[in-house]
Amino acid sequence: MAEVNAPTLLALAEDAEVGRAGLKVVANPPPLDPADEEWADDTPLYEARRKIYPQRVHGTYRRIKWAVLFVTLGIYYLTPFLRWDRGPNAPGQAVLIDLPNRRFYFFFIEIWPQEIYYLTGLLIIAAMTLFLMNALAGRVWCGYLCPQTVWTDLFQTIERWCEGDRREHLRRDREGWTLERVGRAGAKHFLWLMVAWWTGGAWVLYFADAPTLVRDLATFHAPIIAYVWIGILTVTTYALAGFMREQVCLYMCPWPRIQAALTDEHALNVTYRYDRGEPRGSLKKSTALRAQALPSGDCIECLQCVHVCPTGVDIRQGPNLGCIQCGLCIDACDAVMEKIGRPTRLIAYDTDLGIKDRQEGQPTVYRFVRMRTALYAAIIVLVGGMMTFTLATRDAQGVSVIHDRNPVFVRLSDGALRNGYTVRIANKRPERREFTLSLSGLSGSLLDVVQTRDDGRFVVEVGPDQTREVRVLVTEYTDFLPASTPVTFHLYDARSGERASASDYFRAPEGG
Repeated sequence: MAEVNAPTLLALAEDAEVGRAGLKVVANPPPLDPADEEWADDTPLYEARRKIYPQRVHGTYRRIKWAVLFVTLGIYYLTPFLRWDRGPNAPGQAVLIDLPNRRFYFFFIEIWPQEIYYLTGLLIIAAMTLFLMNALAGRVWCGYLCPQTVWTDLFQTIERWCEGDRREHLRRDREGWTLERVGRAGAKHFLWLMVAWWTGGAWVLYFADAPTLVRDLATFHAPIIAYVWIGILTVTTYALAGFMREQVCLYMCPWPRIQAALTDEHALNVTYRYDRGEPRGSLKKSTALRAQALPSGDCIECLQCVHVCPTGVDIRQGPNLGCIQCGLCIDACDAVMEKIGRPTRLIAYDTDLGIKDRQEGQPTVYRFVRMRTALYAAIIVLVGGMMTFTLATRDAQGVSVIHDRNPVFVRLSDGALRNGYTVRIANKRPERREFTLSLSGLSGSLLDVVQTRDDGRFVVEVGPDQTREVRVLVTEYTDFLPASTPVTFHLYDARSGERASASDYFRAPEGG
């Protein structure tokens, strides 16, 4: 007869069958002995890591992954060397993060620090795109586009080149260290380090002129910070893609847990179609059962879907945190199905609703357009459209005004009131420009501007792609001013005809 203590039984107090279940209440149970093997649980919190030997596979999804790998890595490694002519006094690198001058260049687009809202817009679009991808096809980002996936795929390919495919690699590991294995492992780690080193080197090229920095790095004349960051990124790439691999997806990356809360029953996921595959059995057993007209599924327990998985997941066990939805198990299963003469796509991008529809004899309907996908797409279009519009219509100059805080105003000896301002003028063109500064809202005059023309205009020269601050004093001789009068500073470029303005207030004592 099983024994339970009193607190445990409280949850079962209303169950009329408790007395018949063979349970005896123990009012004061004896203390648990840590050495008692009957209750002690030595199960670790995390599963012990086992080395995964992904098998080479061919098929549709493998070709897609090859295409994504070459395109993404090609963009990453080669983009710093692309040139873009922005005229004199401007950098010629197409994509450049110019930290010393606080600029970001992307081909014909130049982003200034005060335009941080473009970065905000890009982050919103990136998040909504990730949500949309998840709503349509689950963790398709993880399987094809995630940097961890791309670099791990590259490192695993190098590993197969050097140490052979799954069977060969397993055999060499079982045989222990030999001279041949040392040579193969040495070649593998050398190539891994070269890829990791160039990954770190390519990253720093986005922050300086790439050809110049490459020459400086080779001659040891580059800034020390460049070598530091190359070293950091080399080590992290080598460790994450070469050794940690699936552990990053399982334990370090938060996205698998987040996407589980964002998905729904209509999202496509790599799915084992158990309506076709069960009951499983070997090919010989399955053939015999079918010959007797007995139930037999298409799955023949070949385990090819497990052997090709880069994270070692058995997709037949249902949704799994380790499954990155890369589709390689689909290619492996299709190849087996073709060899034994059975229909392909036993494993496919599908939904549980689709499986239930087929079991009930209903046509499968995939709902790609639904509330959440429409909402994500609408946000992407809206934010993207706003960013495009502001980029297309933004001015090549800007002006901002800051009123003096202390004193807010000064009473002159002749009774006039004076307010002081700091006017910042931005020239976003790669050429020197002259701006005329004027004021509206008062009959006062601007003083202490850098240069005054013969016609009385106040002109400020600003260098190419620079900002300049000027001290401006506004003096008003009119009596009985309100405590706060709106004023507007106007900026005008006579050569291009472009204008900009900024508003502030002229302060006066209460009652004039």
